[in-house]
Amino acid sequence: MKLESNGIIISMRPFGERDAVAHIFTSGHGILSGMLRGAVVAKNKPMVGQVGAVIWNARLESQLGVFHFEAQKNLALVAMMDSSKLAYMNSMFALIETLLPEREAYPDLYNATIKTLADITPASYLQWELELLRDLGYALDLSHCSGCGCDDNLIYLSPKTGRAVCGTCGAPYDDKLFKLPINLNITLRFLESACRGLDVDVPKFRLFLQNR
Repeated sequence: MKLESNGIIISMRPFGERDAVAHIFTSGHGILSGMLRGAVVAKNKPMVGQVGAVIWNARLESQLGVFHFEAQKNLALVAMMDSSKLAYMNSMFALIETLLPEREAYPDLYNATIKTLADITPASYLQWELELLRDLGYALDLSHCSGCGCDDNLIYLSPKTGRAVCGTCGAPYDDKLFKLPINLNITLRFLESACRGLDVDVPKFRLFLQNR
């Protein structure tokens, strides 16, 4: 079996003295897991954050498989020189690896990931989390009030439906609704729900953002 795409290395761990097991988020096939032969001792070592052409080969679909990876650019270089950007990048990669199923394509999220890594800011990272939540089935609708349909005075967000609520409709439930605007505290609540559904913990790199 052979799969080809472009992708970004989101995690690597050594396997023996020469090789590494990698997870690569690809545009065409989602997350792929496989062996990078000689990655530990290569002159130009593959690195987390590198984008490149990916070929994944395995005799059987159920096997781990082996990668051939040709790096094109390293989007982690800027993040490596800025602790805030690095924290956002680590959180992105950890959430992708934790929450997305393998070999299921998420082309919009892949493109959003590449775009965000090229210019990581608090605002762009927040938009990226909203894109992730959308793909996970937690699309947040801020266009109109879920109670009366108006599109002004939207100051609340329902934790159950992810839809906006106006001040008039939400006033009786002030202590039970999230307060807009959207921030990382709110998106974390929905990420926690997604993790509970998969019976996994919220990645430590995401929790780190709350404590910075």
